Amino acid sequence: MTSPDLITERSDPAVQRIIDVTKHSRSVVKTALIEDVEPLLQAIRAGLEFTEVYGLETTSLPEELLAACAERGIGVRLLATTIANQVFKTEKKPKAFGIAKVPRPRKLADLNGTTGDLILLDGVKIVGNIGAIVRTSFALGAAGIVLVDSDLTTIADRRLIRASRGYVFSLPIVLASREEALAHIRESGARLVLFDTGGALTVADLGTAEERLVLAFGSEKTGASGEFAGISADAVSIPMNPLAESLNVSVSAGIALHARAHRNLPR
Repeated sequence: MTSPDLITERSDPAVQRIIDVTKHSRSVVKTALIEDVEPLLQAIRAGLEFTEVYGLETTSLPEELLAACAERGIGVRLLATTIANQVFKTEKKPKAFGIAKVPRPRKLADLNGTTGDLILLDGVKIVGNIGAIVRTSFALGAAGIVLVDSDLTTIADRRLIRASRGYVFSLPIVLASREEALAHIRESGARLVLFDTGGALTVADLGTAEERLVLAFGSEKTGASGEFAGISADAVSIPMNPLAESLNVSVSAGIALHARAHRNLPR
């Protein structure tokens, strides 16, 4: 396989594209920066349209990544060290990264044709937790995720792409208002299960439920809003040491999805 070309001139249009996509103040997000090898591979496998993939001249790109780019016809070039320093300045320089077109935002209607369980996160704002839940949801067969009151404006948020290791593009993730999410659950007829420390059911009880569930989690401090509690069919608690204050929401979601994996993974 031939070595990628080297970008040595600041005037190369790719340099300005990279600088633009790293800006935090962009009002309209049409392209996203995908950083590091694993997120790049996941984004390529998810079918994202890439402008180009880049590496640093001081680091060899893995053959797996080069092969994936070649298969999809994605151009690969390297940045000279002087150019990389200008682009990333004080930021940590990713050894591999690419610029991809942001897919259209998913809508709640996109979830209608799916059959696996859904994850609903109400008021979960820590991007690291959301990213971890995205990875676990994909790994254990969830059909999609609905984010309510997350403070995110796009799933192409650079922090979320990092935290999810690129899996954010591999399953439907919908940013919805609380009213939209409530209406969708009522219309779909799906059984909403709310996780709460005082829940009468345990995670083991989820294993026997054959119907599709909406597994709802609130923030660790305040829990899910009262509106979701009002339409919840059941409240589920996770057995734990009474001396422990709470479980991280991403851990709770992982425990719940593992209990449901026998149903969701075959789908």
